[in-house]
Formats: sequence, C-alpha cells, structure tokens
Amino acid sequence: MDELDRMTVAQFKEAKKNPIVVVLDNIRSMHNVGSVFRTADAFRIEAICLCGYTPQPPHRDIQKTALGATETVNWLYYPTTKEAIEDLKKFDYTVLAIEQVEGSESLDQFNNTDRKLAIVLGNEVEGVDAEALAICDGCIEIPQLGMKHSLNISVAAGIVLWKLSESKLAQLKG
Repeated sequence: MDELDRMTVAQFKEAKKNPIVVVLDNIRSMHNVGSVFRTADAFRIEAICLCGYTPQPPHRDIQKTALGATETVNWLYYPTTKEAIEDLKKFDYTVLAIEQVEGSESLDQFNNTDRKLAIVLGNEVEGVDAEALAICDGCIEIPQLGMKHSLNISVAAGIVLWKLSESKLAQLKG
C-alpha cells in the first residue's frame, strides 16, 4: 500500500469524510451492494444506510465485489427507507432520490453547495419506494440518450457519487 500512497484501514476510519450518505432502498443483489460499498470507499463517503431487505455484511457475495470496503465504510441498517430518511433529515441532510420522475433535476445541472447530502438508490426493478420518494427533498436523474433509460444501481451510484464529489476531491486529499 505504501507504494500506492494508500491509507491503512485505521487511517481511513479517521480521515475526513465526504458529507454524503448513500441510502440503499430494498436492493436485491448482493453484488450491487458490494459494488456500492467499493464506490463509497473510493469517494470516502460518510456512510451507507441499508434498508428493508437489502443484504447486509458480512456475506461472501457482498465481499466479492466490495473487496474489503465493508471494513472501511460505515454502515447502518434500517427496517424501512422512510426511517433512514427521517433520521438523516434530523441531522440536516438534504435527501435526494436518484430517480426519473416529473420535476427531477438533471445531474449535469445539479449544483451542490456545501450541503450534507443523502442519495437514495432504489430497487433494481421497482425504483425508489413511493413512500420514501414522497419524503425526499427532491430527485436527481442521470441524463441518458439510449432507449433503456435505466442503469444498474451500482453504475448509477458511481456516476452520481463522482459528480457530487468532483469539487471536493482536492480538499479531501489534503
């Protein structure tokens, strides 16, 4: 790790975090969960909220894609996504669903000031639960040009977390 100038697990745990929380709403795939952990580690995200029937570590199928990120990224479990959102709002997070709905803001137009953000990524088939969507502060959608107009949640997480972290990368490195 020294030759790559990477932190130890202990150093990572103590390092300043990017003020973003990822909320996983009833995700079915353990590989998707592991991939989101790995991406959260890459952008030094504060935490992941695993909600509903989203699989929780430790599990070898999560670990297969997380590659150890379940040891570095803080995570919490909530029985419902609604409970996670309500808790995050108590701590002054702006909660945004990553969803294509009427009135959603395009990610390429989204301007994040210095707000603490929580992004909600929904189920692979159903998207973000309607009850959770109703209490989000807004929605962001990823502009797409293809016919499918959907992305795997781990891919969507990578795109969104990159965009939301882009302006903070130099600050977090220092």
